[in-house]
Amino acid sequence: MANQKQNNSNLPVVIIGLVLIAGLIAAWWFYSTSNSVQPANTVTANSNNKKPSGTPVNIPPGAIPPNMTGSPTASVTVEEFADYQCPTCAAMHPLMNEVKSLYGSRIKFIYRNFPLAIPAHDKTYDASVAAEAAGLQGKFWDMQNLLFTNQQVWTANPGYKQIWDGYAQKIGIDVTKFQNDMAGLGAKSRVDEDLKRGRALGINSTPTIFVNGVLVEYRDFNINGMKTIIDAELQKASAPAGQAPASNTGTDPNSNK
Repeated sequence: MANQKQNNSNLPVVIIGLVLIAGLIAAWWFYSTSNSVQPANTVTANSNNKKPSGTPVNIPPGAIPPNMTGSPTASVTVEEFADYQCPTCAAMHPLMNEVKSLYGSRIKFIYRNFPLAIPAHDKTYDASVAAEAAGLQGKFWDMQNLLFTNQQVWTANPGYKQIWDGYAQKIGIDVTKFQNDMAGLGAKSRVDEDLKRGRALGINSTPTIFVNGVLVEYRDFNINGMKTIIDAELQKASAPAGQAPASNTGTDPNSNK
């Protein structure tokens, strides 16, 4: 009986000891595991900093054929996504015209409609449709130019569609056909296809410009910046296979190549 009591009295001590041992084992396991697994935040941060190696696959092509100037076989493609009610796009318009004039058939310049769905740009989708409707009569670039250069005029006018009819007459297209094409699906579908492409590329602001699929930084939205990028791509294309392009060090950035 005495032995039984002694054993019973030792039981709590044994239980406490087992609990302590289990706790030490658990603590050792947790420490080992935490040191061997990389924190989730680090993985996320690193993955977000990775730049894509090229244009993502399965990107919609946009409107076919695209609104393009220059040569379809050029080695350098400049692709602009813009919004007709975007003030920066209007300010960039003369620069993009200068780029097109400067390089001519040495580049392929593509304009993509990207009307932003924001309250301040309440007419921009219709403006894109208007440009495409003019394009169905071979006058896309003429209408595009009038929309950008007169942005403040039609944007502030409730009768903006009548103003566009005047533009249509000015550039010498059939106004009735222009109006019908604006109401039809042909012009709208081209705008929608450009939008699909832009969204798939992750575009959320305008203007957005790519040169051979590489995003142009805002700091390079000037003639010297654009020339530096385009000239580098032209030089890469002209370099013999396996040979690195020559350095541009010492070249006048304002000289025509």
